[in-house]
Amino acid sequence: MTGEPFPAAPGNSNAGGKHRPVLVASGISKQFGGIAALTDVGFELRAGEVHALMGENGAGKSTLMKILSGVYAAYDGEIAVDGRPVHFANVRQAEAEGIAIIHQELNLVPELSVADNIFLGREPRVAGLIIDRKASRAAAQDLLARLGIQLDPDARVGGLRVGEQQLVEIAKALSLSARILIMDEPTSALSPAECERLFKIVRQLAAGGVAIVYISHRIDEVMHLADRVTVFRDGRHVLTRDIADLDEDRIIAAMVGRNLLATAGAEQSPGKAVLSVKELTLSKPHRRGWREVLRGVSFDLSQGEILGIGGLLGSGRTEILESIFGSAIGTVGGEIRLLGEAVDIRSPLDARRLGIALVTEDRKSQGLHLQSSITDNVALPLVGRLSRFGIRSFPAEGELARQAVDTLGIRCSGTSQLAGTLSGGNQQKVVIGKWLATRPRILLLDEPTRGIDVGAKREIYDLVFRLAREEGLAIVVVSSELPELLLLSDRILVMAEGRQTGTMSRAEASEERFMQLAAPYGGIRGKTAA
Repeated sequence: MTGEPFPAAPGNSNAGGKHRPVLVASGISKQFGGIAALTDVGFELRAGEVHALMGENGAGKSTLMKILSGVYAAYDGEIAVDGRPVHFANVRQAEAEGIAIIHQELNLVPELSVADNIFLGREPRVAGLIIDRKASRAAAQDLLARLGIQLDPDARVGGLRVGEQQLVEIAKALSLSARILIMDEPTSALSPAECERLFKIVRQLAAGGVAIVYISHRIDEVMHLADRVTVFRDGRHVLTRDIADLDEDRIIAAMVGRNLLATAGAEQSPGKAVLSVKELTLSKPHRRGWREVLRGVSFDLSQGEILGIGGLLGSGRTEILESIFGSAIGTVGGEIRLLGEAVDIRSPLDARRLGIALVTEDRKSQGLHLQSSITDNVALPLVGRLSRFGIRSFPAEGELARQAVDTLGIRCSGTSQLAGTLSGGNQQKVVIGKWLATRPRILLLDEPTRGIDVGAKREIYDLVFRLAREEGLAIVVVSSELPELLLLSDRILVMAEGRQTGTMSRAEASEERFMQLAAPYGGIRGKTAA
């Protein structure tokens, strides 16, 4: 490890080569089971540029990147690196050419430490035989510090939150000193502060000559960060332009083939409280005893109201939902009332019986069984209720799944399709459909649009408004995307370091006020917070 912020990639200096193509893919086609994922697409990447790759879920972005990084070896077409034809049979061959990828789906070993994950397969060894744990930890600590990531190298990755695991993935990829870095939705679980830190890292890498492919659904960050943009639609190349020649509307139109304008629903006037939370606390076990994660959180939620909860990563947003739903790890204190009556929620089963549903932050590991069908996933919370004499009622389960597909507009080949083969937006609809089938009166949504494209986001937004305004559900939305909170919420509760620092109505809400309230203690919030 060097003392430089990030070592320049070997053979990829800016001198005389800033606009030199380092990777060219042409005529790339790929099929899965007879279905075309890519059809004759091309892509060019230049040294020292940030090249954004955009498109709706299922457009073929990740498929191309997996081909370029050696994950998929079977495809039609040609790839050249530095003008030399290459065909990678595996990821190691791609890494040998200086290509590293940060996958959208986290590729970490939960049982290992942060340091072990960063250098997995490349561990420093004593005499070439025994892993040098001390050297590995020191190297990881140095890398994390230079990235501005505050994580313990000895912490078990499985105990970290999704956003923290994403930072470990970034550190792991950058430890390779890659000259071509592919980043697939790297900010999907990061707070605004972590995003800005990542953007700084990306710019530093590009300035050192690293060529970066940046896949994102967030158009605002692409406009802020990218030099060029390529758009795929339905597995085909649609557009490549300098960012200076584009605006958000043109990018959206290229992605979806039409213009999309998200509009907020009418603000809901507070009525009788369906859910009341008073002085909610949560303490979690810690290696030095117990750590207080939530302190004195209180709010009311009315029928048909959408309450947003925002804050920086680690502020306690998700823990509020988990505490209400009975799935929090630790000791929960305070009082929860439904329609004025105190309730004791000790498990998700208790919450479900009371009409509370939670769509979790990580749909792949917590919300879905990816190897099961849409029918099995939608029916899962109700298998017992639908069964007769202990025998599953497959016709009833199938009808429930068909209703979810029709109501939510889930794009699939049929209810027997495996959930893991759906696009991200349609997977999210299956999770929501699963919980709507339980007929809840309170719906808790944790990062409901994380990792899905702009078209699917609009569909989720429309669904949330419809559930609240037309069907009267009381909804709580946690999101790390401030524009999303401002669009959806009647009120926004702001958290900082486990404390409730303020609540804003839609009329009062602004990005400036939010950041004043969300900044950690001792930060910019200071005396401005109520």
